[in-house]
Amino acid sequence: MAETRLFHFSEDDSIETFEPRPVEVPSDRAAGQEWLNGPLVWAVEENFQATYLFPRDCPRIVIWPTPATSSADLEKWWGDRSCSLIAHVEWKWLERIERRTLFRYEFEQDQFERTEDSWMWVSKTPVRPSRVDRIDDLLGALRGANVELRIMNDLTSLRDVWSTSMHASGIRLRNATNW
Repeated sequence: MAETRLFHFSEDDSIETFEPRPVEVPSDRAAGQEWLNGPLVWAVEENFQATYLFPRDCPRIVIWPTPATSSADLEKWWGDRSCSLIAHVEWKWLERIERRTLFRYEFEQDQFERTEDSWMWVSKTPVRPSRVDRIDDLLGALRGANVELRIMNDLTSLRDVWSTSMHASGIRLRNATNW
């Protein structure tokens, strides 16, 4: 199996070891998957790292089609785009996105296991990054990752995306207006 590059993004540039910790807001998990709310170190695959090219607390909804996406959902939510992802954020976060610096920590794949969401990986033990990169231009990084960025007054009009056949990832939605 080919090596998968794994990353964790932070606004802190001084992390030497990532310690497992429980999620701040537990998610409803399927039976047998409750452990994913427990103490873990999370990492994202390279192909989906753009989902984390935002300030930590920035609420966002990121969507993309999957092989199971219906033609009706593809037409309604995606159209004829050639981008890799569509990311939706609120206007009030744009200036923070423009000004924030992030640090991308890279990990060795053998320290992690793939989750049911195949693009997210976890480790139950402390891990040390193999590399860290500074990202000063988040908008440029999003463009470079072929992400279409949609700026909205609020994200509530996207609530129905989870009942479609698109993949939808909602991150930090507790910080979204009217969520």
